[in-house]
Amino acid sequence: MDQTLNQLGGLLLGAVPTVLLLLALYVLYHFIVYRPLLAVLGERRERTQGAVDKARADIAAAEAKALEYEERLRDAKIAIFKAQENRRVQAQQARSAVVADARAKAEAQVKEAKAGITRDVEFAKSALQADVEKLANEIIRTVLSPASSGRAPAVGGQP
Repeated sequence: MDQTLNQLGGLLLGAVPTVLLLLALYVLYHFIVYRPLLAVLGERRERTQGAVDKARADIAAAEAKALEYEERLRDAKIAIFKAQENRRVQAQQARSAVVADARAKAEAQVKEAKAGITRDVEFAKSALQADVEKLANEIIRTVLSPASSGRAPAVGGQP
């Protein structure tokens, strides 16, 4: 057993440089590869997360701009509708004014025509009155004329 222990001790003594080499390799790996790799991965994660956060912020800003655009568009449509309504009201007022003016002119023409008709009626009455007096005088002359002629009296005073 002593010999086994000696062999085992020799093996362990021969393994010490290997263990030290493995420990040195682990330390070197940790400082040369692992820490820089963790730093690069952390930076990558920050950049990725930063890009995601920036994208979210950009999306939120785009949505805010879209809402602002929609609001401005709605305001512009309302302004256009108000302008159209104002033009429609002005056109309606202009039409009403034209109709009122035409109605006033028509009423003036009707009054003038009525006055003309009244003048014509008065003139016709006076002309008829003069004719009535002439006809009455002629009828009286015809009726009172000598009946000795033996013929029927002519109408209108003509023999």
